Amino acid sequence: SILTPFGKKVPLLSIADIKLGRGPVEIKRERQSRVIYVTADTYGRSFGQIATDLKDVVNKIKRPNGIDVEISGQAKDQKTSFFYLILAVLGGIVLVYMVMAAQFESLRDPFIILFSIPFAFSGVFFILALTGINLSIIVFIGLIMLVGIVVNNAIVLIDYINLLRAREYKLKDAILNAAQSRMRPVLMTAFTTIFGMLPLALSRGEGSESWVPLGVSVIGGLFFSTFVTLILIPAIYMSFERKKALKKGELE
Repeated sequence: SILTPFGKKVPLLSIADIKLGRGPVEIKRERQSRVIYVTADTYGRSFGQIATDLKDVVNKIKRPNGIDVEISGQAKDQKTSFFYLILAVLGGIVLVYMVMAAQFESLRDPFIILFSIPFAFSGVFFILALTGINLSIIVFIGLIMLVGIVVNNAIVLIDYINLLRAREYKLKDAILNAAQSRMRPVLMTAFTTIFGMLPLALSRGEGSESWVPLGVSVIGGLFFSTFVTLILIPAIYMSFERKKALKKGELE
């Protein structure tokens, strides 16, 4: 019996046809639309790879009108996190440039120094591919750290070149002397940081999957950037100062 608004009881059979069948145990709604969540855990592969495969499969499924399929959960959260971490990396580069510009009182020298950052990122991606580590939030944290670390070697080199130029050294002599005399401190600072990160990179204890990518990314980026800095930064400085040196008669 069903109780009516007038307080009377009416048999259900008099107003409805009763049939046994299957139906949802509960109905969930999101933004006033019915939703069904299909969940799964991952194993042996990254969220990004699995999400890409899921998209390919979902795109091949013929869906009735009014039904949409959306991939969310940790894959969606990771995508959002990557976006904000990329902004953090770009913001770090801008801040580093502003600090160097204030210290050098020049816009050109910090721009030359920033060339060491892309090669640090190249070193990170190379060592990730070599070790089979997936790109993750921890790796992005390592990239943000590298923005402030890898420029130190270039700062030491460019600052000493400017000092020798102020002492009226010729352009070529200033670059060669600076590269030769500053190679040892550059290698010392780089290798002390690299060896300091080795315990993180080689750790195999409980929870090591959280910090191993950080150590590996910092080591790869710093190692690659250090040797590129000793060769590329002086060459870029030479190209920027070449016209001025030709006017002074320092170059043939």
